[in-house]
Formats: sequence, structure tokens, C-alpha cells
Amino acid sequence: MSTELARIPDQPQALGSQLATAADNVARYLKLGLEGADNTVLAYSADLKSFGEYCALHGLCPLPAEVATVARYAADLADLPRKLSTIKRHLAAIHKHHQLRGYPSPVHSDELALVLEGITRALGKRQKQAPAFTVDELKESIRRLDVTTTAGLRDRALLLLGFAGAFRRSELVALNVEHLEFTERALIVHLSRSKTNQAGEAEDKAVFYASTANFCPVRCTRAWVQQLGRSTGPLFVSLKRGKVKGETLPTPKRLSALRVNGLVQLHLNHDEEGHKIPEKNYSAHSLRVSFITVSVLRGQSNRFIKNQTKQKTDAMIDRYSRLDDVVSFNAAQNLGL
Repeated sequence: MSTELARIPDQPQALGSQLATAADNVARYLKLGLEGADNTVLAYSADLKSFGEYCALHGLCPLPAEVATVARYAADLADLPRKLSTIKRHLAAIHKHHQLRGYPSPVHSDELALVLEGITRALGKRQKQAPAFTVDELKESIRRLDVTTTAGLRDRALLLLGFAGAFRRSELVALNVEHLEFTERALIVHLSRSKTNQAGEAEDKAVFYASTANFCPVRCTRAWVQQLGRSTGPLFVSLKRGKVKGETLPTPKRLSALRVNGLVQLHLNHDEEGHKIPEKNYSAHSLRVSFITVSVLRGQSNRFIKNQTKQKTDAMIDRYSRLDDVVSFNAAQNLGL
């Protein structure tokens, strides 16, 4: 056996290059593993573009990037400020890019870990979380909708389904009409993928009927499907002007996550005249955290809540519930004194 050391190649080998010519099924699974979820790919692409532009502006090399370059980029993002989750996603994109191109990743270095720890301490004090609205606030927003219009029907279904199903906005925009199964007891939503289910295993949510038709997520979703007039394709879509003045019609184009967030903000943060209510700052993520908060306040078990949210741990329930008002949510008010 030769004792000669293997020569390090001049050019790095991309991750998986030795498997690329393997059996077809190996290559197929390798491709899926490298790609990741669709939403992740889109986010990473935008983040890498941002990092590339940053490096070009400051005369830095983006690939392979030095630890000092990535640390400087993370620090500048923190100073803007960007949310901690956003910064971590940018770093994940940089790591993935180096990994795929066969370069050592600077992201997992001890030095960068210390910088990120400092950023975490700083941002942890000011990072804002999506607040939770009450059921009464949601109902008031629904009442203001003109459900004689296409936009009103769509937005009512979006708000009610998003809340009752504890959906992430990425899940809402990914829904197709064929994912919905209307039964006598509930609406069953079949999810193909989610943030916590990137393997695409069968995963369902159940949305139940409400006593009042105008606030019933099942009836209102069915009304929107009837308005769409089809049994397949994107559920929540953009609208276009019709031939009649004031008429709008559904398009085949799926709503973006950004647009969903805008619709939630429009309906939950404004009054009847369209003026912004200063104390309200709800977002699409509020649909999910409001479901969890309301469920906790009504005594639902963590297991029941996780059946809908698909969260894996009880710790995530505590993280997502908005019970930090020391006066409103405090056991000290029920001591029996």
C-alpha cells in the first residue's frame, strides 16, 4: 500500500461531486438534500445577493469569505438593525454557499460564534415579537370587510383560516384548493410541506365550524373557493380589474408572503376610515401567535395546541404565547384573599 499522502486538489470540489455520477436514486436524493425547501432557497438567494453587494461595496471577497468579512457583515446587519433571525438566515445562506462550492465555511468559526453571541445579547433587548390580537379584535376587522366584493371574500377567508389553523404565512401562500377537504365535522387541510416538515410527510390541520357564519373559517373558506370556481391551483391569489367598473377577479397568480403580511396589517391595524391605529402593530405572524395565546388562556393542553401548530416542543408554546402583561396575566390576581 502506498504511503504517499493524497494531494490536496488545487480547485475545491463541490459538495456531493463524488456522488453526482452515482446511481440515479442517489443523485436524486442528493439534489433534494442540497436544494432544501422552496422558501428557504428563495430567501438564501436574496441573502447571498445582499452579501455579494456588500462585499463589492467594501472591496471584500465573498467566496471564499474570510471570518473577518462575515463578522463585519453580521455586525453591520445588527447595527441597521436587522432581527436576529434575519442575521442567522444570512449566515446560513453564506454557509450553504461555501458548502456547495467546496470551500471551508467561515460561519462556524469560534471567533464568529463570539461575535454572534454579542449580537444576540444586544438584539435580545430590543428585538420585537409579533403581538397577539384578541378574538374580538379579529371579529371587528371581519365586520369591516365588504364581503360582497371578491377582495372581501378572499381577505375574510385568509384572516379566519390563518388564525383558526395557526398557519405561518409561508404555509398560507403554499395552499392549493386540492389541499382542502370539507367534511361534516371540520375542514381538513392537507399540508405537503411546512417549516417543521421539510421532508414532505403527510401532515394535517383541522379547522372547525363556528356558530356564526360570518366568523366561521370553514364556511368562509368554502365561499372563497366557490368564488374561485375551480378545484385545483393556488388558494389565495392576487386580483385583477374586471370589465365592469369596480369589479375584481381572481388571477392564477399566488399571493406572496409579503402581500399576505400587508393584508393582515391593513385589516387589523387600521380603523374603519383606513387610519393607522398607533397602538396596533399586528403582522401575519400574529395569526399564529394569537391562536396559541388564545388557546393557552382558554386552558387548552400543550398537546392539543401542538396538534394544530405542529410545533415539536412545549418550549415553543411558551415562546409563542404572548402572556407578558404582568397585570392581565398573573396568578396573583386569583389567590382568594
